[in-house]
Amino acid sequence: MVCLGNICRSPLAEGILREKATYAGLNWEIDSAGTNGYHRGEPPHLFSQNIAAKHNLDIRNLRSRSFVAGDFDRFDSIFAMASDVVDDMRTIAGRKFNPLKVDLIMNLVYPGRNLDVPDPWYGPESGYQQVFDMLDHACEYLVKQTKMEPHQN
Repeated sequence: MVCLGNICRSPLAEGILREKATYAGLNWEIDSAGTNGYHRGEPPHLFSQNIAAKHNLDIRNLRSRSFVAGDFDRFDSIFAMASDVVDDMRTIAGRKFNPLKVDLIMNLVYPGRNLDVPDPWYGPESGYQQVFDMLDHACEYLVKQTKMEPHQN
């Protein structure tokens, strides 16, 4: 899960997906990162923490980290919160950028529409709830889709 600063959208996505995957019995490595590095080492934004807590998720212990080219080696799928984040990932990863591993997270629910998850950074807490709802819907879809696919050995 990748956004700009890794303190608003992507930590919410990480917490939501981790909870849903665990509940579904999926043994996934789930992580989040940001492309700008301005908040490296910081916890999620207080409003992200508050919204998560309202949904019985605890993301307080997450810490922002920078997206790195090696993430393409480490992860099978990388979900970006917005198209500008994909552009940043392409620049950061250079030759390691693999478009087959990257998609906008909302394309899970609305394929090909290339919808961004809005950055709630400058807005009120209600904007974080809207982001939570979007991410919850996309993560739920991802887990259900995965559970319906035939298992591979």
